[in-house]
Amino acid sequence: MSKIEVNTVAPQCGTTLTLGESGDTVVLGTGASQSGFGRTGTVDWQTGSIKTATFTATSGEGYFCNTAGGSFEVDLPAGSAGAIVSIQDYNNTFDSNSLTVDPNGSEKINGGTAGDSVTLSTEGQGVTFVYIDSTVGWRSVQDNQFSQVGQPPFVEATGGTIATTPCGNFKTHTFTGPGTFTVTQAAGCAANNAADYLVVGGGGSGGGDRGGGGGSGGLRYFLDTTRCAPTSGAPGAPLNGYGSPSPSGTAITLSAQAYTITVGGGGAGSSGGQQGNNGNVSTFSTVTSAGGGFGGGCQGGTKTGGPGGSGGGGRDASGCTAGGTGNTPSTTPAQGTNGAPSTGANGRAGGGGGATVAGGSGAPGGGGGGAGAGLPTAFGATNGVANPSPDAYRYYAGGGEGGDNCAASTAGGGIGGGGSRGPGVPGVGTAGTANTGGGSGGNNNNTNSGNAGGSGVVIIRYKFQ
Repeated sequence: MSKIEVNTVAPQCGTTLTLGESGDTVVLGTGASQSGFGRTGTVDWQTGSIKTATFTATSGEGYFCNTAGGSFEVDLPAGSAGAIVSIQDYNNTFDSNSLTVDPNGSEKINGGTAGDSVTLSTEGQGVTFVYIDSTVGWRSVQDNQFSQVGQPPFVEATGGTIATTPCGNFKTHTFTGPGTFTVTQAAGCAANNAADYLVVGGGGSGGGDRGGGGGSGGLRYFLDTTRCAPTSGAPGAPLNGYGSPSPSGTAITLSAQAYTITVGGGGAGSSGGQQGNNGNVSTFSTVTSAGGGFGGGCQGGTKTGGPGGSGGGGRDASGCTAGGTGNTPSTTPAQGTNGAPSTGANGRAGGGGGATVAGGSGAPGGGGGGAGAGLPTAFGATNGVANPSPDAYRYYAGGGEGGDNCAASTAGGGIGGGGSRGPGVPGVGTAGTANTGGGSGGNNNNTNSGNAGGSGVVIIRYKFQ
C-alpha cells in the first residue's frame, strides 16, 4: 500500500480536479472533513443534542429544535459557498412557540434585506439552508411542514361498562347512567372510526285511576350488521310476533374527544290518580332520543295521553280519550309510535306506544302496551331483559299497559320493558324495567301514587381489532 503526503492537490491546468478513475471509491480517513465541494445534499443530524435554547449552528449539521418551553433563536454560521444547515421542529411546537433563524452579521437569507432574520412558525416545519453567495446569501432549498402523527388502525376509548361482543373484534360501551365516552385515540383507518349505537330515552309513567299506560322512550340506533352479524334471525324479520327494526339511521364517525353521555330517567310515578309524567331524553353525540309520553289520568290533570318518543295511552273516560302522538319530536326513521285511545267509560284505558308497535285499546280490559324493538345480541345488548324465547335478540322500549276496572291483566305491557297495569282493583301499575326505556302500566281504579317509567340506556359499539 503506497502513501502520498502532500499539503495541496491542484489541477495542472484548468479548474477541474479528478481523484481516481470511473468506478473507483475515494475514502476520507477517520476524522477527516471536506469543504469547498459545494455541499448541498445532506447534513449530519445531531440527534444526541436536542436544542431548547439559543445556539450557533455549525455548517454540515442538522438540528432538532424543541420550542415547547418557549421561543428561541438559531444563529447561522458565517457564510461560505456550499455551507449547509438544517433545522427541524422536534415535536410539532413551532406553531405555539416560533423559532427565529438569524444570519451572521449583514448576510442575507433568500436574497432579503441584509441582516434580517426569518421566523419558523408552522407546526412540524423543517428547513434546509445552503449558502450561495453574497447576493442571495443563505437559500432555503428544502421546506417541509409534515406534522401528522402515527395512529393505530383501531379506535381506543374509555367510559361506561366495556365488553367484547359475542362475534369478537368489537367492543361495546354501555351507559346505564350519565357519563363520558372518551375516544383516546381515533383509528388510522378511517373506516374503523364508524360507530354503531343504541340510544333509548326514559319511559313515561302511566296515569292513575284507570289511567293510560306510559309510552316508551324514543329508540334510535345504527347497526351495520355486515360488520358483526347476529347469530340467528335477521333484522327486519318478525321474531315471536314482534318486529325487529331494519338497520337505520347514520353511523357516528368517532374522533379523539370526550363525548358527554346523557341517560334519561323514567318519568316519575303519578300521584293522587292524576296523569303520569314524561320520561327524559338520552343523548350521544348528535343523536337525541326523546322521553316517553305520560299516560292520561282521572283526578285532575290531563286525560289525554302525552306526546313523546312513543305516546302515552288515553285515560278511561265517558268518551274516547286520545292517546299521545309518538315520534315527537319527529325523527327519520321514527323513534317511536302512538299511544292508544281509551274505548269508553268502561274502564278501558289505552296502552302506551312502543318502539315498533303502537299501543292497543282493550275491549274488555285495559289496552295492551305497544311492543318494543329487538336488537341482535351481536350488538352487545345484554342488559338482562328476558327474551320471549331463546333467540339472538334483546328487547327495548316497550309501552305500558292501560289501566282498567277489572282485576286480571289481559294483554300486559309491551315486550321491551313495558309495565303491566295494576294486578287488582284497586291496583298500582308495574314500573317500566330499568335501562330499557319501558313505560309503566296504568293504575286500576286507584288514586294512589303510580310507578315510574323505566330509565333509558346508551350503547356504543366499534371495531377494536
